[in-house]
Amino acid sequence: QVQLVESGGGLVQPGGSLRLSCAASGRSSSTYTMAWFRQAPGKEREFVASVRGSSGVTIYTDSVKGRFTISRDNAKNTVFLQMNSLKREDTAVYYCACRLSYAGAYDYWGKGTQVTVSS
Repeated sequence: QVQLVESGGGLVQPGGSLRLSCAASGRSSSTYTMAWFRQAPGKEREFVASVRGSSGVTIYTDSVKGRFTISRDNAKNTVFLQMNSLKREDTAVYYCACRLSYAGAYDYWGKGTQVTVSS
C-alpha cells in the first residue's frame, strides 16, 4: 500500500507560481513512476506530468510544457510540481498518483489539492 498526500494548492493570480508537493508513505516509492493529474470543473481528469523512478525521465502534457516542472526527492519519498506562469485554465483539483509497473494504469491516488488561478 502507498498513501499519497498532496499539499501546496491555493489561490494565485494569473502569471503567478505555486509549488505542489506529494508525500508518499507506506512503502518506498523511489522506483515507481509518480505523476500529477488534474480535473477542472465539468471536465474529465487529465494527465499533467510524470517522472520515472529509475531513470528520472519526465513527460509533460503539451499545455504545461515550459511552465511546469515535475521533480522528486527519493530520500524524502516526495514528488513536486513547480507551476510557473499560471493561467486561468490551470484551475483544477490536482492529484498525485503512483504507478508500480512500467506502464498502464496508476495504482494509488491522493485526495487532491485545489489550485485556483484568478485575479
